[in-house]
This record gives sequence, structure tokens and C-alpha cells, in this order.
Amino acid sequence: MASVATGTVSGSTQVPLDTIPISPNGDSGENGTSGPKYTESEEITVFHDPENFNVKHPLMNQWTLWFTKPPTGKGDSWKDLLKEVVTFDSVEEFWGVYNNISPTSELAVKSDYHLFKKGIRPEWEDPQNKHGGKWSYMFKEKRVVPIDDLWLFVMLAAIGETLEAEGDGEVMGVVVNVRKGFYRIGIWTKTVGRSIPGMGDGDVAGGKGRNAEKSKQILLGIGQRFKEVLKLEPHEPVEFSGHSESASAGSSRAKAKFTV
Repeated sequence: MASVATGTVSGSTQVPLDTIPISPNGDSGENGTSGPKYTESEEITVFHDPENFNVKHPLMNQWTLWFTKPPTGKGDSWKDLLKEVVTFDSVEEFWGVYNNISPTSELAVKSDYHLFKKGIRPEWEDPQNKHGGKWSYMFKEKRVVPIDDLWLFVMLAAIGETLEAEGDGEVMGVVVNVRKGFYRIGIWTKTVGRSIPGMGDGDVAGGKGRNAEKSKQILLGIGQRFKEVLKLEPHEPVEFSGHSESASAGSSRAKAKFTV
């Protein structure tokens, strides 16, 4: 497990990621000590005891947290900077991870967190992303933006499968970017709202077999839900652009395909 994004526990000291209590075995970290003991018949969740819980609530999918560290200025490649942190598949494991990594507000400029379904790399070139795009919103007033809360809300919406309807199969992952003048949060999708050539008009997850109008409506629904999670005002639009258009735009900003 990578040790790239350590954080604080209850405002105290830095904790290496390899000591995160993501298994209900009572192990509290480096010294191997454990906390309070409970009877086997007593159900303890992570909300009662974050280190000695014996009940886990499974998620519908496995999720992997990734971290992009800032470049050193020595010709680092994207693959050098992108680090896989940990994979989890329960509510308890999520909180174990979240409570032991640095808050977004404390990350260095040019850092990113990516939370993607297991098996999907947070890269445009990934086979499951290459035909897709992303919804995004840029927060320019960094000093007054509750970025830690907003990023948490988006992650919870993703792992709780509330960004789309069951069977849509569009959401690949979510990402937050820390830049000098802004924070940006995005949701990556599998398609860009068009049908896939050679397929019929049946409703199949991920866009295969959907007609263009159906695909567009699903993406617009995700965008609207994204906007609600970010608690944006009606006049504050979120924008959707395709990964291929973003790649072609280079350093310039890709033209939005949809706005909500």
C-alpha cells in the first residue's frame, strides 16, 4: 500500500496509510495494541469504535483511492506522480481511509485525489474511460470554499450509488484537483451521451445499445445530481466535456458539451 497521503487522526499526529484500520480485527496500528474488548454477540460498528468494529456494511462496488503528488520539476511523468493508495468495499473501510488521510484543504498545489471503481485507472487512456467524459465545477474562492465537506459529499454520493439510477453504469469515479487559483471537483462518466455504433437501441449499462437521446438524459441527470451534491445555486452551472476534446484542447479549456 502506498504511503503518499498521510493525515491526522482527531487532530493529532501524522499516520502512515499502512496503519489505517480497514479490517475489523482490533488492530490499532504500529504498536499492535487493541482497544476495548466486546463480546462476540455484541455488534459494534465503526461509528461506535473505529478500530475494533465487528460489523461491516458492504458497498455495491469496490473502490480504489488514488493520489497524484505534485511534480518535482524534474520531468516527472503522469504515471510517476499517480499513486494507488488503497481499495475498499465497505462503509467502515471508507471511513477508516477517510479519517487517516490529509484533508483536501491541506494538500499541496497540483495534488489530486481520485476515487474510482476498482479496475479503472483515473486516466483518459484507460479502456473504460476513453469514450467518456466528465462533469466538473471550479471553485475559485479557495479561502471561503468548504472543500473538505464538498469532496466528502461527492465521495459519499459516488460510493452510495446515488449519482445515477441503478443499471445506468455511467459513473467511473470522482476527482478533486488542488490548483493555485482554484479547487475543481469532477465526476467521470463512461460515455459522452451518444449511442455506440453497431449496437441496437436496447438499454444497456454504460451506453451500449442506448440511443443518443437516452444517453444524453442519463448524463444530464448525473449532472443535476452533481450540482445538488455541491449545493450550487441555479445560476452556477456545472459543465460536461469529453475526454477526447479535453485531450485535443491541451492547455486550453475544452468547450462544454453540456451544462446544467
